[in-house]
Amino acid sequence: MKKSLPIFIIICIFFINASAQVNLKAFKPNGATVYVRQKGVIVNWPVGNNAIGKMVLDLENGKPLFSSLQMGKKGAFKVVAANLDPVFILRVGKRTLSPESGGWDVFFDRVPNRPYTTNLVKFEKGNASVSTHGMQTVVKIAGLKSENFSGNLEITLYNGSPLFNVAAVVSTQKDSTAILYDAGLVSKKETWSNVAWSDVKGDLHAEKAVKTDGSKNLEVKYRTVIGENTGGSLAVFPAPHQYFYPLDEAFNLKFTWKGSNYLNLVPDFGIGIRQDPLGDKRYVPWFNAPPNTQQRLNFFCLLSTGKADVVLNEVKKFTHNDTYVPLAGYKTMASHFHNEFISDVVLSGKPIPEQPEFVDVLKKAGLNIVKLAEFHGPGHPKGPDSTRLKELDALFKQTKKLSDPNFLLLPGEEANNFYGGHWLAFFPKPIYWIMARKSDLPFESNNPKYGKVYRVSDKAEMLKLLEQEHGLAWTAHARTKASTGYPDKYKEEDFFKSETFMGAAWKAIPGDLSLPTLSKRVLNLMDDMANWGLKKHIISEADIFTITEQNEMYAHLNVNYLQLDKLPNYADGWQPVLDVMQKGKFFVSTGEVLIPSFNVDGKGAGETLKVNNGGKAKINMQLNWTFPLSFAEIVSGDGKKVYRKQLNLNTTQAFGKSDFSWQIDLKGRKWVRVEVWDIATNGAFTQMVWLE
Repeated sequence: MKKSLPIFIIICIFFINASAQVNLKAFKPNGATVYVRQKGVIVNWPVGNNAIGKMVLDLENGKPLFSSLQMGKKGAFKVVAANLDPVFILRVGKRTLSPESGGWDVFFDRVPNRPYTTNLVKFEKGNASVSTHGMQTVVKIAGLKSENFSGNLEITLYNGSPLFNVAAVVSTQKDSTAILYDAGLVSKKETWSNVAWSDVKGDLHAEKAVKTDGSKNLEVKYRTVIGENTGGSLAVFPAPHQYFYPLDEAFNLKFTWKGSNYLNLVPDFGIGIRQDPLGDKRYVPWFNAPPNTQQRLNFFCLLSTGKADVVLNEVKKFTHNDTYVPLAGYKTMASHFHNEFISDVVLSGKPIPEQPEFVDVLKKAGLNIVKLAEFHGPGHPKGPDSTRLKELDALFKQTKKLSDPNFLLLPGEEANNFYGGHWLAFFPKPIYWIMARKSDLPFESNNPKYGKVYRVSDKAEMLKLLEQEHGLAWTAHARTKASTGYPDKYKEEDFFKSETFMGAAWKAIPGDLSLPTLSKRVLNLMDDMANWGLKKHIISEADIFTITEQNEMYAHLNVNYLQLDKLPNYADGWQPVLDVMQKGKFFVSTGEVLIPSFNVDGKGAGETLKVNNGGKAKINMQLNWTFPLSFAEIVSGDGKKVYRKQLNLNTTQAFGKSDFSWQIDLKGRKWVRVEVWDIATNGAFTQMVWLE
């Protein structure tokens, strides 16, 4: 009898459906239940610990959409929030597109310097549907419009967690469009007793929710604002990485808001997330919105029957408290930081702190290895010789001093000479070298104070130096910024084909809210390089300047998990770090998805597999995750084409760990790799397994 009950409920719902205009054809029993009433829908879903979440939606125009948000056990629900409406503000600007700037991969754009509009997204509730996608239940309601955009509201509930996502899914037919959005939940009534948030030092703050108080932008940690009342708390927060469009700085631009009359567009009292349209006031590209793409202007909500501190702690778990967690057999490495500590502090005459703030920030983020990119602006890479050598000497002394058995701060530079475009140089020990050479001076000489000194005059000598000192090079921000067109333009050069040229670095440039992943720019390059017949690898890069406790660092960071059992001692050099990078023995992650193990028929990343005559192989992965997973994608190539096989993982729930095995046909293929992405577009990807 119990097994037939859900079918009976569904049949009843279909009878009611005609008058309520709610389509339930795609709803299947998955643990959630749906009840349609005359002008609304009630969705119950399991949220873990034998508790249930209840969402009561009112589909009548003029009434709050979220009539009630409840949580508890059967017969003992608490109302966490009531009488709420979702609100979205859409900024629409003009993208500068040209082949010279990288087309849609552009970063050097200043969208807010040109005319743009800021509009409330209007919502006239239309037809609705409820559908099942694995352990997810999606409510879709038609009726969103703003300027050139239109679309639907989508609410996604995730079994096993009191988490749900609210998204305005909208598109435009207009070309060359760049967008930003703010969003949140608002009410005409006194919904909250308090609004709470964590300050940048991690201390919880709370203020009375007074309906007449004007809106205020909040500088917070963990990107979260919380509404609290006697029934519990509701946290509002964005996707931790996707929501933050690429910038050169990780400044905390007050990414949340509370109060009434937000932007003079939202008269009701609300809490929500926001963007500063001016960004860091350098290059400010916003998000791409190509014609006819489904842009997801979205935010997450987490319910709790506890106070604000309780729900905030639950939110923090999704990003491991904004840290990169230890993984047995791996060390975490982040690269490409222009903090300019040497020029701005050490050589400027300022007091040199024993423990600089930037080192403390990077350690607290869970980083074991940090590769700097100093002297990007203020340095003297081409001399005068005495100045250049003094700068390098200060860099080597400080990085040695600031390293310890659990943290390696390593010298490095964005060389940007000889090869074309921007690229990074990395040596396994301190190397004194000058990026210029007068004809009367040798390539290699001995300095009485600094020892061996190299002077490099061209790309041939640059390659010679890297070979002689076992260094590595790779393209920074490939195919965008000042590397637009690279490494494609030098793919036939000897230095690029050399083993000293590792490949390129990945960062989420550009931002595009229609993708179920973060940026594909460098992932596409990864596949192209493999199809060129070259065994190259892709590491992640941060490419940011200022590093402070106040900054929103985690959103702009990414990490490489290197297969190292222990950190090298700085004084002995760090050749093992470069060896792992050169061999591809690592994976890249935003932090929320981890790949503790990966192999194809027993061969790991960077290794070569001889495929059997039938071409069949098995991919084996262990995955750890926080947000529910969305999908895995097996990517392979035959030297000409790229092949993709997507595997749905929407049956996973939050905070999981599991082994996966997938059969794949690799006949005629020359390489294979795997990406894994979650429902907040956080992800991880392996390096190539090469095939014979």
